[in-house]
Amino acid sequence: MDVGSATALSAAVVGVVGTLLSALLTQRAADRSRQHERERAELARERRGEAKELRACYVALNTAARQYLAALTDQVHALGRDDTAPVRQRLAEARDHHRDVYAEAQLRVPDRVLDLAGDLSRELGKVYGMVRRLDGGMPREGDSTAAAQERITVLWRRLREMRREMRAELGVPRVFRGRSPGTRRPTSDGSA
Repeated sequence: MDVGSATALSAAVVGVVGTLLSALLTQRAADRSRQHERERAELARERRGEAKELRACYVALNTAARQYLAALTDQVHALGRDDTAPVRQRLAEARDHHRDVYAEAQLRVPDRVLDLAGDLSRELGKVYGMVRRLDGGMPREGDSTAAAQERITVLWRRLREMRREMRAELGVPRVFRGRSPGTRRPTSDGSA
């Protein structure tokens, strides 16, 4: 075999090996790319699932707090009546439900929301104690239906604050319902 034939044969072998290696390397790169895409898709699914679970937790926490506040309000209104047993039962159920939902939220929600939820929960408990003392005829100094109603009004504002924070955590844009940010809603007499 002469040098020219050997060179041609070597070039052919290198060409074939190069072509095969090129195909193999291209296949490996494509496999890696597909694997990365699968991992990104799985991560995106996990994040969507976590966001969905967080949203469900927020909905449950908001609903439970609203029901607890409504039951407290109903109990305050019922204090002057003879039969408060049905309202008292509803209040106990709302309190128990809120406690359970809040316990779950303690393990799921970010610290900023948890701080707000914890403050709200503690204040709900204080108002509950006041209302129960009033209902039982054993009020402490400072306990009154007016004081309970004032605290409930403050708690509704705190609930709105917590809900705004939950919405922000979920990336829900703030809606001003036809008002400019910073303007107040008109009151019942039409003033701002």
